[in-house]
Amino acid sequence: MIIINNVIVSEEVIGEDFSCNLNACKGACCWEGDYGAPLTNEEAVTLEEIQNDLLDYIGEENRKLIQEEGGIKFYEDKKILGTNLQENGACVYLNTEGPISYCGIEKAWKDKVVDFRKPISCHLYPIRIEEDHTTGFETLNYDRWNICSAACVKGKKLNIKIFKFAKDALIRKYGEEFYSQLEDSVEKYLE
Repeated sequence: MIIINNVIVSEEVIGEDFSCNLNACKGACCWEGDYGAPLTNEEAVTLEEIQNDLLDYIGEENRKLIQEEGGIKFYEDKKILGTNLQENGACVYLNTEGPISYCGIEKAWKDKVVDFRKPISCHLYPIRIEEDHTTGFETLNYDRWNICSAACVKGKKLNIKIFKFAKDALIRKYGEEFYSQLEDSVEKYLE
């Protein structure tokens, strides 16, 4: 493992290969699972503020659900905020019009309609952050999921480690200096 400031980076994040293969999975991480995308309090506020700007970027069923129930839910059993889900388990911000599903939030961001790219939990994936509130440390772990097996194969073929795949997200979350230190630490670690 590598420790930078109060962040612990697991060996899997620096050693395992990964590169999303949307042609294979079709965006399954947005419709599989029991919970919506984990959100920070700030992200929940932001999503509430931009909710109406996102309606053109999601399907009709999702628009109705957001207008009726909102896009944010508190998952009692996990004690987390997350995006709301449709009855079939798909994120309410998912757009399934076409062969590959995509995030309506990110599409609106790419079109410069909103300044918010998508929840950091989605952007970092397959990295999950585990927070230790008693020590103030965060641990970056690899979240293995069978729906991402094609991403592991593609990552191995292209020789892309998880931390490199998630570079933009790691910089967004922790800053350029953190990522630079991580690269230097990985180089030393591998020696």
